[in-house]
Amino acid sequence: MRIPRFYLPLPLTVGVTVPLDENAFHHATRVLRLKSGVAVILFNGEGRAYSALLTEIGKREARARVVETLPDEVESPLRIVLAQGISRGEKMDYTLQKSVELGVAAIQPLFAERGGVDLTGERLMRRLQHWRGIITGACEQCGRNRLPELREPLKLGDWLARPMEPGLRLLLDPSAERGLRDLEPPKGVMTLLIGPEGGLDPMEIVRARSSDFVGVRLGPRVLRTETAGVAVLGAVQTLWGDWD
Repeated sequence: MRIPRFYLPLPLTVGVTVPLDENAFHHATRVLRLKSGVAVILFNGEGRAYSALLTEIGKREARARVVETLPDEVESPLRIVLAQGISRGEKMDYTLQKSVELGVAAIQPLFAERGGVDLTGERLMRRLQHWRGIITGACEQCGRNRLPELREPLKLGDWLARPMEPGLRLLLDPSAERGLRDLEPPKGVMTLLIGPEGGLDPMEIVRARSSDFVGVRLGPRVLRTETAGVAVLGAVQTLWGDWD
């Protein structure tokens, strides 16, 4: 039986007893209905996981004692930044969830001209909180102990005007002549730029190319925005990452 994993944003060291936060408590006691003495795995998003035992379970709180540090490390050797045009509702949720499973190090949400998404103020804050929950849940499920960074959403043009990490910059473009196999293995950070549901407009593509983004295509078919990220991440992990 798979040992349940819980994200707990607290300092974790062997021998300490820690309270479960609201999310972990609900999942452990209301969803999984775990009892005192059950083994669990805790991680705080900083790269390590710990085996622990549930020691106290009450009506409103539970505690776990950290037993040992676990050696598992499942981070990809590739440092990938996914620059994703924001899509509507569940499509963006799907992209975030699967990109975490596929090993991204950071996610940069982008407002593009053809995105058709209006998020500001309180609505944006609620959406960011929701996205963080998606990322956390994906890490719990897939075994990652380091939370990918969710960056501040920006307009695409503003983001392109900022300094970026050195490395390979790829723009998914169905009209591009080159594919991933035509490229040299990346050195440093790999930044993947994917348009929203309506795609990138011509001027956005021009600006991306002027910022040293290289256009690549993934075969002869046009992919939906929520499919494109999953497909390219799987492809680069197969070519240069940790997929056997």
